[in-house]
Amino acid sequence: MGTPAFAVPTLDLLIREGYQVVGVVTAADKTGGRGHKQLIESPVKQYAVSKGLQILQPLKLKDPSFLASLQALKADLQVVVAFRMLPEAVWRMPARGTFNLHASLLPKYRGAAPINWAIIRGEKETGVTSFFIQQDIDTGDLLFQERIPIGENETAGELHDRLMTLGAEVALTTVKAIESGQYHALKQDDSQATSAPKLFHETCEINFDQSTAAVHNFIRGLSPYPAAWTTFQGLELKILQSAPVPSPPAEPPGTVISDHKKWLHIATADGYINVLELQLQGKKRMSIADFLNGYKW
Repeated sequence: MGTPAFAVPTLDLLIREGYQVVGVVTAADKTGGRGHKQLIESPVKQYAVSKGLQILQPLKLKDPSFLASLQALKADLQVVVAFRMLPEAVWRMPARGTFNLHASLLPKYRGAAPINWAIIRGEKETGVTSFFIQQDIDTGDLLFQERIPIGENETAGELHDRLMTLGAEVALTTVKAIESGQYHALKQDDSQATSAPKLFHETCEINFDQSTAAVHNFIRGLSPYPAAWTTFQGLELKILQSAPVPSPPAEPPGTVISDHKKWLHIATADGYINVLELQLQGKKRMSIADFLNGYKW
């Protein structure tokens, strides 16, 4: 069960390792493109179609017809990667249970955006966790974890791709352990839990009235998507890559200074952010040099 690209390597690895995938549950097709007339299939569906796998795309996970179709697959185990919250009727169905792969070191960063929030909050390491699904989201008994360091300038997109590969390996380890019965499920320590709530456009606005390190972490934690933004000349400006400038600021936080040729800095509470890549409203992503070459103010 999964929808985005993050789930595809896990599905692919299980198939290459010889496991019988009796069905794939993914999101319903969406409309997009010009005029919203094009049907867009999820990355998981595209992969499943290429392998000739049976696909279920329920609109509602409690729909009796979906539950009947899922039961008919007679799966021994359900593997969930980047999917919706499951009703108990779904996760209790297989004899060997249902486990989820989560992109954090649970109980830290429970929620919808663990990769983003780990970087935003300045973590030096993160990882992936497999756990048995229970009623409350991301609270089930832990199975396996693997850790990796977070680079000081690594973006959410870059970390996503590394965790995607690592996650597939952890999922495979988990399946093998459950198959053999050689595993120990560990209760989560709720006192150590932190949250990783869903991101919205309004929560992605940059607050420059904080430290340079905090602003830099915020920018890279939201890059490339959904992207940290501010306003510039009355237009929304997404900042996609930055670097800290530690010199004490002479201007109030949020002030833009530039040589209008090669660099653009924005003052923070204790320094500056050097903007390296950006995207102005209505324009494509570009380097700061290209932006300054074509935009005058």
